[in-house]
Amino acid sequence: MNTPIASRLAHTGEYYFSRKLRELAALNAAGANIISLGIGSPDLPPHPSVIAALAQAAAQPTAHGYQGYQGTPALRGAMAEFYQRQYGVALDPATEILPLLGSKEGLMHIGMTFLEAGDAVLIPNPGYPTYRAVAEICGAEVREYNLTEATGWLPDLDALAATDLSRVKLMLVNYPHMPTGTAANMPFLTRLVAFATVHNILLVHDNPYGFILNETPPVSLLAVPGAREVAIELNSLSKSHNMAGWRVGLLAGRADVIANVLRFKSNMDSGMFLPVQQAAVAALALGDDWFRELNATYRARRKLVVELLQALGCQPAPGQTGLFIWAAVPAGFADGYALSDAVLAEARVFLTPGGIFGSNGNGYIRASLCQPVGLLREALERIQNIKKDRHAERSEASLPRE
Repeated sequence: MNTPIASRLAHTGEYYFSRKLRELAALNAAGANIISLGIGSPDLPPHPSVIAALAQAAAQPTAHGYQGYQGTPALRGAMAEFYQRQYGVALDPATEILPLLGSKEGLMHIGMTFLEAGDAVLIPNPGYPTYRAVAEICGAEVREYNLTEATGWLPDLDALAATDLSRVKLMLVNYPHMPTGTAANMPFLTRLVAFATVHNILLVHDNPYGFILNETPPVSLLAVPGAREVAIELNSLSKSHNMAGWRVGLLAGRADVIANVLRFKSNMDSGMFLPVQQAAVAALALGDDWFRELNATYRARRKLVVELLQALGCQPAPGQTGLFIWAAVPAGFADGYALSDAVLAEARVFLTPGGIFGSNGNGYIRASLCQPVGLLREALERIQNIKKDRHAERSEASLPRE
């Protein structure tokens, strides 16, 4: 029997990293010993208090049943306190916060709640590939807005306003931006809210990177006056608290919008495991010492990754935030795919080609900071050895032959 797939998947392939990780696993199984600087999965553990809270809750015999679709009052309260303390944003934990099984899940819930055929969605180019996938699966028209180095990786809102936006229902934004590391900027976010207000567009702000290597205080879009009327915000403990595999995220915003997303979500899952919720409460209570220690580790790693990229002829721009370094591909390589393939083949180091994030990323490469210093040093040495070997080959080729 050959069962046709649904038309909603006609333009949506398997997620790039799903395929690539399988390829790298096959190479490693064959003895390649790949050092992957691709995916942004923190290799560091959560704080010991978080693990202790998980273990303590899991030991309770009543902790293993189905949970409420909105999360526990304790978790929503901890999320509200975190937003007040870190962003200066007051949220009603009963109605303006929805815990999620990771913010990636939340993107799909938002799309399925608000999008249908005939709607249009503004997504960044370059940007997180899931934004496009969500729009396509929901049957909406994808409209890219360009982000380029020349404009500081910010959209040209005036140029967008000059287009026909009558069918645009959502605009996906992400600052600090992945993959470029561009930091959030309050004057720009204020203009963004004004733009959405004029054009009746719901802003969906994806905000998981604000606490990693950010030299300015983290910013929430909901802190902008008037934002709550036109914006909702996704956040996550994956990067900020080293809990990527725990799948803890949140959606924050106006009560009626949250209630509508819950209508869809409540049909898709049966709540978050209670011990994970208790652990998340402990994580959200951590103070600034946690972030200082975390960023000291990433700062040491960033120095090595920048050196590695420079050894390839790439020049990363300063001032990037988040778990990655974004850099332009040097002359001699057609694009990031060509550079990534060459480094993988010759040094057994994997770097992410910028083109997976959109056509404006074709000339770039991205490297993750989610490997220990020892492995980063080894990756650097492998790349330096490539250059030595190439130099030796060129020198040998220039010797006179007998």
